[in-house]
Amino acid sequence: MKVVQYEEYGVAADVVKIIDIDTGAAEDGEIIIDIEAAPVHIADLKNLTGHRSFQFPLPATPGYEGIGRVSSVGSGVTDFEVGSRVFLPLGCGAWRQQIRVKADGCFPAPEGDAAQLSLLPINAPTAEMLLRDYGNFKEGDWIIQNAASSNCGVYLIKLAAMRGVRTVNIVRREELIPRLKEIGGDVVLLDGPDLAERVADATDGAEIRVGLDAVNGDATMRIGECLVDGGTILAYGMLSGEPCHIPSDMLFLRNIRLEGYMMSRCLMTRPRAEQLEIYSYLANLVADGTLTARIAGTYTLDQVGDAVTHAAKTGEERDGKIILLPNG
Repeated sequence: MKVVQYEEYGVAADVVKIIDIDTGAAEDGEIIIDIEAAPVHIADLKNLTGHRSFQFPLPATPGYEGIGRVSSVGSGVTDFEVGSRVFLPLGCGAWRQQIRVKADGCFPAPEGDAAQLSLLPINAPTAEMLLRDYGNFKEGDWIIQNAASSNCGVYLIKLAAMRGVRTVNIVRREELIPRLKEIGGDVVLLDGPDLAERVADATDGAEIRVGLDAVNGDATMRIGECLVDGGTILAYGMLSGEPCHIPSDMLFLRNIRLEGYMMSRCLMTRPRAEQLEIYSYLANLVADGTLTARIAGTYTLDQVGDAVTHAAKTGEERDGKIILLPNG
């Protein structure tokens, strides 16, 4: 069984290698999964390059999420059988042909496009739980987000629209504006120093209580400037690699709150039944084409060097997600 592994940090394409290991037999409570598709995340690239917040004990196998089919079932497993389709446990090291995991860390997956479904476990629940957990949104309310063309941003546009919640979507490239408007973004604007004024004009001065920040740096401050007093900025990404910049007077005079948001932490605090409900709801939306992501390329496991090189590109050079297809 082929597995991607890295034993040192460095240029992603240089440190990844393919090794062969034995999966072993499924033990009590375990299942073995043949992996159909696994995305390449920005976080995977940070792992490979040794970013200070993303270092794991080495050697390690990348891959935060994916989808596959059960090929073997250990004793005591009742939720899955051979042939069941499942979402892999988060952070399991999905860049491999086959994996042996605890069954209770997996979620049932529907039929449908494997590449699209492989992207569900992280970004779609992030968008859904942000809407569930913050703002107590009602129909007609507004939410603002930067990095709106990201996979999570696109999911949020669609999930918010299904609730009647309107979105202000901030991007860094002008050519993204018509694309996001086409999928339902109510307002789409280029980031910039006069953002708050342009947001107020575009929304007729709407009160915006929640802002989502995946960029950081001065972008955090610009999101805060768009919120009403007492509003909340939720930092859930770190695309710029900079700390969140927010003036003190915004904090203590306007009572703007800055909170960190991590999807897996928020998911794991929920009862198993609610976790299953969230995954089922979102998986059905992906399976029927309501939620879709742009895919820039698919690669076999043997092409992992090319895959990570492509994934490291930005802008028009990587217009979508990169997906590994471990079994061809």
